[in-house]
Amino acid sequence: MTNGERLMASASIELLTIGTELLLGFTVDTNSAEIGQLLAASGVQLVRRTAVADREVEIREAVSQALQRTGALITTGGLGPTRDDITKKVVADLFGVPLEFHEPIWQGLVERFARLGRNLAATNRCQAEVPRGAVVLPNRWGTAPGLWLEAPLRAEHEGAPRLAILLPGVPREMRGLMAHEVIPRLAQWTGSTATVIRSALLRTTGVPESRLAERVGDIERELAPLSLAFLPSLSGVDLRLTAWDLPAAEAERRLGEGVAALRERVGEFTYAEGDTDLAAVVLQGARAAGLHLAVAESCTGGLLGARITAIPGSSDVFAGGVIAYDNAVKIRELGVPAELIESNGAVSEPVVRAMAEGAARRFGVEASLAVTGIAGPGGGSPSKPVGTVWYGLRLSGRTEAVSYVFPGEREEVRARAAQGALFLLLGRLREGSR
Repeated sequence: MTNGERLMASASIELLTIGTELLLGFTVDTNSAEIGQLLAASGVQLVRRTAVADREVEIREAVSQALQRTGALITTGGLGPTRDDITKKVVADLFGVPLEFHEPIWQGLVERFARLGRNLAATNRCQAEVPRGAVVLPNRWGTAPGLWLEAPLRAEHEGAPRLAILLPGVPREMRGLMAHEVIPRLAQWTGSTATVIRSALLRTTGVPESRLAERVGDIERELAPLSLAFLPSLSGVDLRLTAWDLPAAEAERRLGEGVAALRERVGEFTYAEGDTDLAAVVLQGARAAGLHLAVAESCTGGLLGARITAIPGSSDVFAGGVIAYDNAVKIRELGVPAELIESNGAVSEPVVRAMAEGAARRFGVEASLAVTGIAGPGGGSPSKPVGTVWYGLRLSGRTEAVSYVFPGEREEVRARAAQGALFLLLGRLREGSR
């Protein structure tokens, strides 16, 4: 069986992330998630992820075991110019081949550093060393090239054909090499008729996971062979449908039908597909209705405005906002009567109504959102426990107020409060469009 036939038969691969900083928790491993998604979309299943420190013994053991189990491995990290960058050396030794100096890589490094007005250090020469027989994957985003090494292991490993793909650990460099160099090569290995592993995401908010599960019911049996996963977070619960080992066209068809069926059951609690942010959906709805928006924030401290302005093109809808954290700011900047605060407290229906009306008046907009609440850990009372949030919404001359009590620590309450404000406005925009 050839190397390509072996991978085509299994369509599986392992991932080894190398870096002591990953194990210590100082660097978050985002590479694994991105590589898993890219591989699944190309029909190659990531069957195991392993992380090891920058130590030769651990790297050697992890690489050897992965190649014996699966026959194909991607590594990230350990390709730089420092002493702890030893991935190439270990892999080359396992494959029984020497490292050889690659002049084109060196010249590329010389030219790159010259453009930056910097001098190459002697330690950079190791970045131009390549295991004999390896294919160099050009790195247009950094200095360390990727490597594709396809060969039998040494005799003590039974001489079975193996594939090792070595990538730098810098996320931008890894991402570029995966998309432009690795995935196209893997597509050739798996063949044009290979099946794929693809997913579709339906986003929901404003509904607990347990209640959402009741709405969805036994739909997974109807959608088989698709699988359904519930993914709760501070912003809501995402529903992920996954098609396993299906032809690309069939996977897309089944996922489309599955998302439509889920939408029907979830109803008003769904707001988007994919990774679309709720703020983008709200802006689109306000834009379609010809509305301009302002915010007045107390407990969220600018989170709501940040969510909105993070969306490109938001300036044609969003006018601005006031962070009225102190009561004096509510009075001075939003025109909230002092007696309202004195008699009802800052976290109350009358105050949040006045905040919303003040924001609409100050910015001259047709829509405004106001948020005030008790994020904790202190400040709560029996009548207003920690997590109490009041929303005020001013829309086309009408003001309303609603309240919720959110669970969680301070930052969780604040994040949920910002999400809830956006969902409140989206609901009213949907009602107005009917």
